[in-house]
Amino acid sequence: MTPTSGLTPNSPGGGRRGEVLAVLRASPVALSIVELAARLDVHPNTVRFHLEALVTAGQAERVESPRIGPGRPPQVFRAHPGMDPAGPRNYRLLADILTAQFAAEPDPAALAVRAGQAWGKDLAASTTAPAATAEQAVDDMVRMLDDLGFEPDTDDARTRIRLRHCPFLDLAVSHATVVCPLHLGLMQGVLQGRSAPVTVDRLEPFAAPDLCLAHLAPAGDAPAQPQTGSTP
Repeated sequence: MTPTSGLTPNSPGGGRRGEVLAVLRASPVALSIVELAARLDVHPNTVRFHLEALVTAGQAERVESPRIGPGRPPQVFRAHPGMDPAGPRNYRLLADILTAQFAAEPDPAALAVRAGQAWGKDLAASTTAPAATAEQAVDDMVRMLDDLGFEPDTDDARTRIRLRHCPFLDLAVSHATVVCPLHLGLMQGVLQGRSAPVTVDRLEPFAAPDLCLAHLAPAGDAPAQPQTGSTP
């Protein structure tokens, strides 16, 4: 007996594991370990080993097998329906496409600020209580920015937030008119979503080679059209 035709080490998943997955995908019914081993002309223990890995990766799943006669029914497996969850991702390409589209709009900065504000309000929705004080609001936002990878801290007077890392640095350099206003809107949206008495009225991108500066102000003093500072 020879392995199922068309299966090569370059099948989905690569090597023997890819062959097991390819047989499962090609079969209209769930298959047992013995059936898979017979089709691939390998030992059942080999199939069992690769099946466990495929199930763990979300590429295959166990299926209830009807009981026929005494004893436990054999375990049967099928490929996980839908797209392969273990396939490659290319979120950078998606980000490039979306930022380029924003940048092509007549007023990309205003559009990005609004998008960031909506994002920030969604993040703030997990905290239902309004911020009691400006200090509390700023401290909470700093923790949120830290979770997002901005490496933030505040000055002693809490008039500025220093952002020492940009999680979208490549895009911020190539599409600063979109990414920096998006970050401004994000911070504004978080504070608006918590009804905070403070806002970010200006973002100064790359105020120094190693940081951007978010300038804080009482919420009532924010300009009608929020602005980012100079771009790189």
